[in-house]
Amino acid sequence: MSGDGTTAEDDPLRTAVWRLRSRACWVDAAALLTPATPEAALQRASLLVERCLYTEAGWEDAEDALRTAEALAHTDDERGAAACERGYLAYAATLFQVRDRADEARAALGRAAALIAPGAPGRPLLDFRRGLIAENLTRSPQAARAAYRRAHAGATAHADPLLLAATWRHLAGLALRDGELTEARHGFAESLRIREELGYLVGTAPALVSLADTETEPEASRLREEARRLFRLLGGVPTWLADRLAPPEADAATA
Repeated sequence: MSGDGTTAEDDPLRTAVWRLRSRACWVDAAALLTPATPEAALQRASLLVERCLYTEAGWEDAEDALRTAEALAHTDDERGAAACERGYLAYAATLFQVRDRADEARAALGRAAALIAPGAPGRPLLDFRRGLIAENLTRSPQAARAAYRRAHAGATAHADPLLLAATWRHLAGLALRDGELTEARHGFAESLRIREELGYLVGTAPALVSLADTETEPEASRLREEARRLFRLLGGVPTWLADRLAPPEADAATA
């Protein structure tokens, strides 16, 4: 979930990769990167792992790219970042019931924690992903909240707006579960604002749907319709929003 938008300081390649990634064109973005260095190989693997999270497809491509990144990693930070991606891929496979790799996910993120220093730029993303495992695999909302808060603080300190959007959204989700509607609405609104400002289209529909869950009519329906439009624009991505965005029966009857 971590990444960069486009700023005046970005080079053309970085900008092109970001624009493709934000529009759900992960394969095209990865094709721009030659995995000749640890950084490029890791970025390519990260793109293809993210594709799995949004499309529930491309698992072998992600595995191949990840093996290349792991082979090229030499420093602790590089090995830790590769382990973080390994854990994220295993988490996704477990979440979508492709294969139960929960133990592998925990082990890989534990290995990453031993390699990435607490104050390093890669630590907040690791904390966030450990929060995902705590929330969705271990079913421990308290541990998830603590991990998300560490990730949130780290994303703020390291100026990582995309990760910050993710931590806002997941902290808001836990708040909504606890009945804290005002806190949830604020978090979802912040997540949406950041994603819209970054132009992260593929992450905007989920943010719209989450915010709609905290709003009353007619605002809730307006937000869901906007999410539905983006979902169709991106070819049905993310796939896991399909059920949430099924058209109302009245719309279907007049189609």
